[in-house]
Amino acid sequence: MESSPSNPHPTQLDPLEAFPQRRLKAGDIAVLVLYFLFVLAVGLWSTVKTKRDTVKGYFLAGRDMMWWPVGASLFASNIGSGHFVGLAGSGAAAGISVTAYEFNGLFSVLILAWIFLPIYIAGQVTTMPEYLRKRFGGNRIPIILAVLYLFIYIFTKISVDMYAGAIFIQQSLKLDLYLAIAGLLVITAVYTVAGFAAVGGLEGLTEKYFLALATNRTENSSCGLPREDAFHIFRDPLTSDLPWPGILLGMSIPSLWYWCTDQVIVQRSLAAKNLSHAKGGSLMAAYLKVLPLFMMVFPGMISRVLFSDQVACADPEICQKVCGNPSGCSDIAYPKLVLELLPTGLRGLMIAVMVAALMSSLTSIFNSASTIFTMDLWNHVRPRASEKELMIVGRVFVLFLVLVSILWIPVIQASQGGQLFIYIQSISSYLQPPVAVVFIMGCFWKRSNEKGAFWGLILGLILGLIRLVLDFIYIQPRCDQPDERPAVVKDIHYLYFSMILSAVTLITMSTMSWCTEPPSKEMVSRLTWFTRHDPIVHKEQVPPASPLPPILSQNGTAEASSTNIQLDTVQENMSKTHSCDVTHKQSRVVRAILWLCGLEGKDQAEPVSRVDLVIVSLEENPTVKALLNINLILCITCAVFLWGYFA
Repeated sequence: MESSPSNPHPTQLDPLEAFPQRRLKAGDIAVLVLYFLFVLAVGLWSTVKTKRDTVKGYFLAGRDMMWWPVGASLFASNIGSGHFVGLAGSGAAAGISVTAYEFNGLFSVLILAWIFLPIYIAGQVTTMPEYLRKRFGGNRIPIILAVLYLFIYIFTKISVDMYAGAIFIQQSLKLDLYLAIAGLLVITAVYTVAGFAAVGGLEGLTEKYFLALATNRTENSSCGLPREDAFHIFRDPLTSDLPWPGILLGMSIPSLWYWCTDQVIVQRSLAAKNLSHAKGGSLMAAYLKVLPLFMMVFPGMISRVLFSDQVACADPEICQKVCGNPSGCSDIAYPKLVLELLPTGLRGLMIAVMVAALMSSLTSIFNSASTIFTMDLWNHVRPRASEKELMIVGRVFVLFLVLVSILWIPVIQASQGGQLFIYIQSISSYLQPPVAVVFIMGCFWKRSNEKGAFWGLILGLILGLIRLVLDFIYIQPRCDQPDERPAVVKDIHYLYFSMILSAVTLITMSTMSWCTEPPSKEMVSRLTWFTRHDPIVHKEQVPPASPLPPILSQNGTAEASSTNIQLDTVQENMSKTHSCDVTHKQSRVVRAILWLCGLEGKDQAEPVSRVDLVIVSLEENPTVKALLNINLILCITCAVFLWGYFA
């Protein structure tokens, strides 16, 4: 017997078919085609209208975004197809506990705007490795961090989004992104309401979720049973899947890394017109972070109730037949609900909106990853690389990211019992805490120095990588198999391991910093919370007449003070002049290729204007600042209420 509603077609169907007779109809395909034509038109328009032929124009948004695009961009960069599939899948498998990650992020995005962003603005940094280079000096910490960021992007972001959806590498106007978010909210409301109506509202979901068992489940087995604490966020500290001490402490450190030090997120906030607009954007993103519970987690639980045989399958052979993953099929909960409940036309629109979320997430990650690789790694190897070379390297590196991420997808499929979102969080808990601690200490302890940060980071990352490798070697056994993994893997939850990594990094960094010489004044001024209002040092002391200026200097001290961002260099003038000299000699084919890569040369040389290098001020309008602070208190109050209500 099928657990899903009766199909209007009386033909015999395989009860284990994941999506029986729910192929896209002509109306759905028409919506998809129209949507992608619109995206293509907007993308071509943005290609013509925007300055893609400069390093700054490609890597930054010009630092002129208002608060609502900043907020939408933060939310859209965070919410990709991995969230839709992963959160809904974890909701179907284990209940609402994964919502803790979203509620935790609500506080972290506010901390970004009110605490970390003023430090980054005062220090005039563009990338996170650049901040560490200014704060601690030297090159080894920024290089390690740049490599780690790229590693994290591949294994927890790009490959996850590819696994959850499809691959789209296309840069389009941000208006597309905001329309996608608006459409996402509207269409999600439709199927959420339809799903709640089908199960009898929240009370009906609470009752029927615990009865949602696959008919092909073995009766004398506990496999496939819903958790008794499915509707609680805070769970047993020893035996649960998400222990409450780990949620409060172990989850907060990776959350701070993601929202306050991750290049993808911080780059969106740095694009704001001023600090007030950045705060307004963070407030908007914080309010939006409440939505995943209703947009993704509850729909995943509804999908388990309506389609128990497929979503809640417990037998490995049956799961392999249903979704091709013997570890479980909870990750099909979201697409199952969409394709089964929505009518023709809306199905196509919902798929288009999910694709847009995938595109916005991937393009954000690609842009930030190419920025880090080009400006912090490639420029270190070739400090006098031309602007055209930097642009080409950035785009070629994106292709490399795609290929490596595709090769990693089979590992994701077999990890963490088939729960995509838990896979993301476990890897994050092994790699991100040491970096977060280094940033926190750098921002709030003036005595911390390069040696302490380096050894704390190295020791923390070594321990995290050891645990990560052990997790991949000793795969979590299925429900009906004995757990013979080592105690360090079996008994220490990844959130508890996050707490251990944070403590080890903190102790190591503090000890080494106390035992070695303190940092110089240049490495502290305007680079910590307590010194963010210091007067700007060395603002006009860089010799302008040097024949070969230290372009994109690796210590990032004096030069970064004379220019607002690392991406604007004297070489931009040189490369533009050179490109103008040879433009008339290029063939049409070459010019077309360069145009597609955003490297087209203009017939006339436009001098690099210094108007856009205005120093970003920390000053705010007193009235606006007061309104933002009141809204901050209101937002935190709402968040505390939600924590208490669902805990």
